[in-house]
Amino acid sequence: MYAKYFKRPFDFICSLLALIVLSPVLLILYILIRCNMGAPVLFRQTRPGKDEKLFDIYKFRTMTSKKGPDGKLLPDAERLTKLGLFLRKTSLDELPELINILKGDMSLVGPRPLFVQYLPLYNEEQKRRHTVRPGLSGLAQVHGRNALTWEEKFEWDIRYVDNITFLGDMRIIFETVWKAFIRQEGISHEGSATMEVFTGTKQE
Repeated sequence: MYAKYFKRPFDFICSLLALIVLSPVLLILYILIRCNMGAPVLFRQTRPGKDEKLFDIYKFRTMTSKKGPDGKLLPDAERLTKLGLFLRKTSLDELPELINILKGDMSLVGPRPLFVQYLPLYNEEQKRRHTVRPGLSGLAQVHGRNALTWEEKFEWDIRYVDNITFLGDMRIIFETVWKAFIRQEGISHEGSATMEVFTGTKQE
């Protein structure tokens, strides 16, 4: 009942209120990023949403556009600034995704929207993560975030898809705030600035 009739109106109202209340914070972050990294301030990238429909996700920029002698962008770890690292640790870089939630591309809670190039790599069970709108946060984010393996993240995503409730969503929202702003857990994966690339799950 909640997932079918109330989740979308709840997302719309909460994202609208959040954008209004957080507008001073968004303005301050905009100025800091503009002064620290230059333009553009917002990072936009195509991601798959519900039913694998593509949409443009919005985030605050966290990396510079520095290139090596070959003209190619330097590795993420070398382009990630101190301000960018802070934004990622606190998840403040994801605040512009409230616009995506307002538009209906995303939900407050759901599996995180990943890269388009991962779509052919999912097995049949993992594909089920796209039967719901992707979220600003989800079960995987409050149970380890980028410290999890890809398979563990997908297991949490599917568990969410099969058990969507209002109380469950509220719990995830509160746990996300606690982990992002208080404990700052799970921002990086071992051996990577953020998360290693998904190359598919090996079949048993």
